[in-house]
Amino acid sequence: MDPADWYADYDHLTWQGHTIPYRYEPRSGAPTILLIHGYPTASWDWYRIWPTLGKEFGLLAFDMLGFGWADKPRKHPYSMRNQADLAFDVLAHCDVADPHLLVHDYGVSVGQEMLARLAEGAPRLRSCCFLNGGLIPDQHRPTLIQKLLATPAGPLVARAISRRGFGRAFSQVFGPNTQPTAAELDICWSLIERNDGRPIIASLIAYMAERREFRDRWVGVLEAPPVPLRLVDGALDPVSGRHLAEEFARIVPNADVVILDDVGHYPQLEAPERVADAALAFFRSLA
Repeated sequence: MDPADWYADYDHLTWQGHTIPYRYEPRSGAPTILLIHGYPTASWDWYRIWPTLGKEFGLLAFDMLGFGWADKPRKHPYSMRNQADLAFDVLAHCDVADPHLLVHDYGVSVGQEMLARLAEGAPRLRSCCFLNGGLIPDQHRPTLIQKLLATPAGPLVARAISRRGFGRAFSQVFGPNTQPTAAELDICWSLIERNDGRPIIASLIAYMAERREFRDRWVGVLEAPPVPLRLVDGALDPVSGRHLAEEFARIVPNADVVILDDVGHYPQLEAPERVADAALAFFRSLA
């Protein structure tokens, strides 16, 4: 789906002086799923599973600050804790109570921070379904480009990245038989480039250090879950694939894990039907 078509149904809110696009489709009598995207793309990532999920649940998605069609301020203390503030404020803006979470990549840590706040009086969440992401810092295996972006030379690396280089690096985290098309790579690149966003991808990559800093807090919500959890994991992901799922199964009590053996880091794009089925089965079980 072309981003212009996807974002045509979005509204906007002003948050800390910045414009945030969001898409809210309530469903009468049903809970809402809050979908939180990953790095370095945007809520467009959900387009393949959105129609299926929306048949049974309300849906709410937004572009986090610095991503996609949201504002991308150059001088901003980007952090996943700040993005969790934004997520709760989007929920409040849309008057959504007690949502399920469906989170991916960067979004898994935003989700973990939201779960950690439940013990501190944050609004109630029903459950959380994780897709591939750095849930456990010592199981996160960043790509070479991520490592370079995280160095002091990161801003220079960001400016030097080309569409072609991005396509090669991005494709490496997909399964060999579920590779993104050239058109999809063009779209993902456009999401990064929009609003002069390429220079800030090095600022956003600070999430890797933040995961290490808050490891005990965020892994703690896995070891003692405050709500039901499920992990749907693309096993062929070199960053957070089967090795992550095995550690999740080891540390989470009565762990609920769905392994997708033949896909990589973006299961919602690579195997949308199976991801939607796994998420819906989980959310239905909690009705």
